[in-house]
Formats: sequence, structure tokens, C-alpha cells
Amino acid sequence: MAAVNLIGLDIGTTSIRAAETSNSKDGPVISNFGHILLGPGVVQNGAVQDEQAVTTALKQLWATHRFRSRKVALGVTHQQVVVRETTVANLPAKEMRKSLPFQVRDALPLAPEKSLIDFHPLAEPDGDTVRGLLVAAPKEPVLAAIRAIEAAKLRVVRVDLSSFALLRAASRLDENVEALVDIGAHATSVIVHHDGEPLIVRTIPRGGNEITKTVADRLDIPAEQAEELKCRIGLRTDTDGQTASALKDAVRPLINEIGSSFAYLTAGGRQARVSRLALSGGGSLLPGLLDALRAQLRVEVIAVDPVMRVRGLRRVRHGSLEQARASAAVSVGMTLAGAS
Repeated sequence: MAAVNLIGLDIGTTSIRAAETSNSKDGPVISNFGHILLGPGVVQNGAVQDEQAVTTALKQLWATHRFRSRKVALGVTHQQVVVRETTVANLPAKEMRKSLPFQVRDALPLAPEKSLIDFHPLAEPDGDTVRGLLVAAPKEPVLAAIRAIEAAKLRVVRVDLSSFALLRAASRLDENVEALVDIGAHATSVIVHHDGEPLIVRTIPRGGNEITKTVADRLDIPAEQAEELKCRIGLRTDTDGQTASALKDAVRPLINEIGSSFAYLTAGGRQARVSRLALSGGGSLLPGLLDALRAQLRVEVIAVDPVMRVRGLRRVRHGSLEQARASAAVSVGMTLAGAS
């Protein structure tokens, strides 16, 4: 039987997604995929608020889909995540882990003891230093997720940024500078890369829930009705001009924030320009959004294909994947990180 990779796990605001891949002679194959809805307030702003509810959902997810491993790779998204290019002392891995909190203390939004810190080299060492990406996340939200996972009798073997998982699953490696944008309920992840090398990694504290609230306030209607209109009408003026106008105003701040992220490409003497944007996440399903992004940012805009890096799917699980296709890329990218 082919080796099963770590189960990629993505705990979002409204649902949990889990992906399983196994290795074939031609490359990884998706052998299982499942998702389960979460109640309101269970996860907020990337942090688990109700650990018991997440544990119960995970137990049900594993019982229903019968994943072949209980070892998971967890994707992390949080508004306080920091990812920035920096240069640190070139040290052996063990010494690097110990010294990193002291080397980057001034660049952290939280005290080192309240942060999880990592460093991803982007180039070969240059003498006594090495250039790479500093990655820092608040410790407590990650630990809360791990506690909920372990209470479900699962084991977290690997933790990584959801943005990097998205890069593994959905990046197109060519001459274009590409932006991968994942729109969630409370936050939007942006990772810009060239041929697989990250150039910008950013979390925007805006998402689908903010759009719903803005529309509800603008039209003076309940949030549930605003959500229904958002999903059904979106930005299409041919159906309901008043609703589309309200949604256009509600979406504009997010599009502006995505566009402003690209300005970092000219920092430090770099002269790169995004030519393609690949969109994923539940928020990407807003009718008319791809056209709006295309018009305002003047780039090619496509929908992310979460299975572009795998060699095939097992038909028995294909239907489950199709139901959550827009939000599947992070969990798929986490399972592609390595074997258990």
C-alpha cells in the first residue's frame, strides 16, 4: 500500500477541511478529502474559541471519512502573523532555533515568549549571514488549535502558515509574478511569488463577514438576508442594481487592500509587477468578484485549482472535494508538505 502523507488540516471560521494524499510512481494522489461545518463563534479571527466544539467536529470528520492516518499537518492563519524578509546570522539549525528570538526581537509585534518563530532561507548563506523570511505567529491561538486536535486523538506533526500551503498547492511556476489570494470569513491571505519564491506574504484583516455586515448596514436588513443576497446576486447589476451597488461599495476596501499589497514589490529596489492573481477561499465565490478584481487591478484573474499539483483523485472522494473546492487548497497544500 502506498505511503500516506500527513493529513492536511485547515480549521476555518465556518468549516474544517482535511485532505489526504498518498504517493504513486507518478506523484501524489488525493486519496481522501472531507469537510465539516462549524457553528457561529467556534472559530473567530483565526483563533479557536470553543475547543470542545472543534474536537467534536474533528472526531465526526474522521469517523465519517475514515482517514488512514491520525497524524496531521496544521495550517495557520491569524491577523497577527508576521512574515517579512530579513537577514540573520548564519548558524547551524540547532543554534539558529535558540538564537532566533534574540536576533529578531525588535521585529516582533509580541514578546518572543508569546510568539512561535521560524525562519525560511531564501538564498544560500553569504558569509556569516543568510537572507530569508522571518515568520512569527501568536503562540496561544496555535496552542488552542493543537489542544482541540489532540483531544480528538490526533497528533500534530507539523505546523505551517496557510499561505505557504497555498503556494505549494496552487502556484503556477513560470515567468509571471503571481499573487495567490485566499479570502476567508475574517481574513484574507496574500502571497506573491515568482517561480515559487515568496516575495510578499501578508494577512489582511478583512473577509467575507465584513462584506456581509457592510451590506446589512447599508440596506438596513438582517445579516442572514445580506448573506443570502451576497451569495445569490453578488456584483451582478443585471439582477438587482441596488444590492449590487451596496456589495460593490462593501468589496472595494478589500480590493484596495489587495492592490496595495502589490506596492511592496517595488520596495528595496525591486521592480516586479503582479501579472496574474489566483483566487481561492469561500469569499472567492462572490458572483462577479473575478471581473471586479480584473477591472480594478488590471491583472489576469483566475480561480485557484486546488488539485493542479496532484496526479489524480480517487473517484469515491471526488464529490466531497467538489463541494468545498474553493476552500480546499490550504488543506491540500498542507498534506503535500511531506509523509508521516
